[in-house]
Amino acid sequence: MKNFQFKSKAFIPFITAGDPNIDTSKELILKMQDAGADLIEIGIPFSDPVADGPTIQRAIMRALKNGITTDDIFNMLDSIKDEVKILLAIMTYVDPILSYGSAEFIKRCSEVNIRAIIVPNMSIEQRNKIYSDCQTYNVRLISFLLPTSSEDLENIATSAEGFLYCVSSLGVTGVRSNLNTNIGSLISQVKKFSDIPCMIGFGISTPEQAKQMSEISDGVIVGSAIVKIIEEQGINSPHYVEEYVREIKNAIG
Repeated sequence: MKNFQFKSKAFIPFITAGDPNIDTSKELILKMQDAGADLIEIGIPFSDPVADGPTIQRAIMRALKNGITTDDIFNMLDSIKDEVKILLAIMTYVDPILSYGSAEFIKRCSEVNIRAIIVPNMSIEQRNKIYSDCQTYNVRLISFLLPTSSEDLENIATSAEGFLYCVSSLGVTGVRSNLNTNIGSLISQVKKFSDIPCMIGFGISTPEQAKQMSEISDGVIVGSAIVKIIEEQGINSPHYVEEYVREIKNAIG
């Protein structure tokens, strides 16, 4: 099936793998599943995270300082693949994929039950290559809907697969107090062309914001607010993140 299916408004939490360590990342994934997450986005640390704000940048640097590798992450995911019953996605930059080898990277994703990858910095040529490998191994390559994407919405809608990552506001990731964009109207237009689930991310942190954004979309993505909890609580963070995920999931219904 080209598009993912969700029974209700979906909640997609994000963590940076290896922060504060790989064992805690494993525990976080299982706790977030227990709390009602519908899909979990797992970040692969990369030394030049141009799309990420300070909170996630710090998490990436902590993970890299720990010596975390892409294989460490794949091995961790392999160890829990029989326990994870929800969708998993990898968020990374194009550089780690190419250095690993695109075909081998996507093959490893499929082997550990990664159902989608999210890559914010691809050229057209790189996207074509990675998309081809994704097709081979039945992994979805996620497309973005930006606040500036007012043209060619039909092509964006009909070519997207899995879900459409709808960016609430321009700039890097991070918690925001106000989420004032035209993303709701763009989603309405997308729905004229496709039934692909539209998930809003960037800036959402509170249950109130999550509820607001879920009313104009099929679900929400939260990263920086969760990574901040992990930064503050370290190896004790799984309990706190579980509570937070449950609170957001209850808010969006």
